[in-house]
Amino acid sequence: MSPSPSPHPSSPRPTPTPKEGLSTEELLAAELIDAEEDPAPAPAVAAARRRLRSHPLLLFAGIVLASLNMRAALAGVSPVLGQISDDFGMTATVSSLVTTIPLIFMGVVSPLAPGLARRWGTETVLFGALVLLTGGIVLRIAPPTVTLFLGCAVVGSGIALLNVLMPGLIKRDFPEQAAGMTALYSTAMILGATASAAAAVPLERALGGWRGSLVAWALLAGLAACVWLPQALLVRRGTPHGRPAAAAAPRTAAGAAGPREQAGTRLTRSVLAWQVTLFMGSQSLIAYVTIAWLPTLFTDHGMSETGAGLVFAFSTLVQMGGSFVVPVLAGRMRRQRLLCTAVALSMAAGIAGLLIAPVAGAWVWAALLGLGQGGALGLALTLMVLRSGDAHTAARLSGMAQTWGYLLAAAGPLLLGAVHQSTDGWTVPIVLLLCVCAGLVLLGLGAGRDQRIGDGGAAG
Repeated sequence: MSPSPSPHPSSPRPTPTPKEGLSTEELLAAELIDAEEDPAPAPAVAAARRRLRSHPLLLFAGIVLASLNMRAALAGVSPVLGQISDDFGMTATVSSLVTTIPLIFMGVVSPLAPGLARRWGTETVLFGALVLLTGGIVLRIAPPTVTLFLGCAVVGSGIALLNVLMPGLIKRDFPEQAAGMTALYSTAMILGATASAAAAVPLERALGGWRGSLVAWALLAGLAACVWLPQALLVRRGTPHGRPAAAAAPRTAAGAAGPREQAGTRLTRSVLAWQVTLFMGSQSLIAYVTIAWLPTLFTDHGMSETGAGLVFAFSTLVQMGGSFVVPVLAGRMRRQRLLCTAVALSMAAGIAGLLIAPVAGAWVWAALLGLGQGGALGLALTLMVLRSGDAHTAARLSGMAQTWGYLLAAAGPLLLGAVHQSTDGWTVPIVLLLCVCAGLVLLGLGAGRDQRIGDGGAAG
């Protein structure tokens, strides 16, 4: 699968409007929003990248391995969170920081990725992200409590860089196979999370504790870093000492901000942009609450740790169905309000089932949650494209949604952990999650309307 080089591989392609409709392949390609803001690589760097693309197997392996790592380090924590809490003597509120801290740093570090990529090159930053991820995973198992939380911060920082730069790299280096590579990238990411969740308890028992279970994933991250090392070295050799690997897009004459900069500054004044951002953040909040607490909820109701881990892994795996089908449907519709409501109701049904029969109906609730969460994530990414008038606005909206979305999501595990601790039960936390689902419906009614950012009615 050899990609076809293009003269300007980083240049954005026009984003189809909602009225045109998107084919499956166009939609998958459009979801790869380039967050590098179209830098022009230095000539030697461009030549090095052409050499890399002439041998795509190394790049292909690097993408798969990096994608497998993008959720594995987070999903493997929740099945053994009880053991971590017991070992450190932490309350439910404090233990929720193990999930909350990575999300905070994913939101804070995400805006730094494009500038780092321009200065050092995307390949070098991706290698550095995987080194950070490896180090953070190892740091989490050190005895002092503070190193557990410090390691969580390092893990979140590494994942943030991967989140932002991987889509742009795929779009740049595989322009003719963007649809297939998008599917591969998404599938590998979900499979990594599924494997981590399913293997957490067996690894804990085989390796003598939760530390062995968590640190095992450092091997996968380290392997991915080794694969990216030669690519990073090749690109850095093409960068003159002290010079950036790429230059930012030029400004207009007289130093005035061009239409791209003006479009970027308008986002924070757009009601529609905030509706898309809060839709992204709310569905992320529900997703990371379930990542943090779903296995614990099952074990608190009498399920074995192994069973809880398997149900959680199953829910993660089912997300693939929703994340593929829902965006395809969304791209063929002028309005996505019905889809927004459907994915929110699917999640609400799964959450409500946890009140009725948490163990007896566990597999059903896990399936409903997985379908809703996968569909909501795919829909949130698609709305960034459909509500934007061009690729640059889509990239800006993606950055805004990721930054504020992760910060909003970070409040979920911490808040529900505190409520669970204060009420000594799961009823109130589940009711609060149902309220978030209701808010998601309202946000979807706004974000799913047939408008684009910059239209008169969307500016707010």
